[in-house]
Amino acid sequence: MIRRIALLCLALCLPACAQTTLNGAGATFPYPMYSKWFSEYHKAHPDVEINYQSIGSGGGIRQVLAGTVDFGASDGPMTDEQLAQAKTKILHVPTVLGADVPAYNIPGVTAELKFTPEALAGIFLGKITNWNDKAIASANPDVKLLTIRSLSSIVLTGAAPPTSGRTICPRSARSGRAKPAKAHR
Repeated sequence: MIRRIALLCLALCLPACAQTTLNGAGATFPYPMYSKWFSEYHKAHPDVEINYQSIGSGGGIRQVLAGTVDFGASDGPMTDEQLAQAKTKILHVPTVLGADVPAYNIPGVTAELKFTPEALAGIFLGKITNWNDKAIASANPDVKLLTIRSLSSIVLTGAAPPTSGRTICPRSARSGRAKPAKAHR
């Protein structure tokens, strides 16, 4: 009788003992994709639970370094200094790809502008400083663009490392001085 009770207790305990939980934290950008992936994975493998907190890249890096999560997500790789602080070897694995888009507000222009790769590069390198530059105008022949020097770019970054994805938007120089965006490694 005691043997049967012991076997019953063991059988009831095994599923709980076999449960695996992974905890992660970090970037907000991939959260919708991670949420779907982790949910679908759990449906296929009910014994595995993956919890992810989208607290930002900087928070994910801090939690990985503190050892409070099993994995972290960041918009860009950790710096050499951060890697040196890690208690365990860090493996960077790209998971989700996104794109930057130019945002602009040009008085009097209601059309959606088209930008060639060369025009975008010129804007962000500070080589194109007029909205009517031929690199922009040729891609938008039906749009009357400003002839004054009013184009500059600014880079807005969050807590993510400077090598990460970032928000970049051209702005009118009339709203304040801006330096051309600098390329990061």
